[in-house]
Amino acid sequence: QGQVVESGGGLVHTGGSLNLSCAASGAISSSYDMGWYRQALGKQLEFVALITSGGGTNVGDSVKGRFTTSRDNAKNTAYLQMNNLRPEDTAVYYCNARDPLYRSQGARRAFGFWGQGTQVTVAS
Repeated sequence: QGQVVESGGGLVHTGGSLNLSCAASGAISSSYDMGWYRQALGKQLEFVALITSGGGTNVGDSVKGRFTTSRDNAKNTAYLQMNNLRPEDTAVYYCNARDPLYRSQGARRAFGFWGQGTQVTVAS
């Protein structure tokens, strides 16, 4: 079994920054993609960012230029740096560790290991 645990969420004001962490353990290989997704109240799960084991990244259009993702393979930890936060970024943020074979499956909970989520609230 594998496990991912997110941390670093909280309450910030518009324009503020947060850095989320995702610690992976157990049966999660360092070759896995580490993805970030979010779900706002009443909305569907949305892709935010992804980083491959080799450091390649992809960032969703709604956060491009404001959010970046990175990882430390030695620590089996991924990060999501969020800058210039807006009220519409308010959501529960989830980390997903996934075999790259399933990368194309996107925001589907059936694939990979998911954390419990961390709440990010951006006040105007």
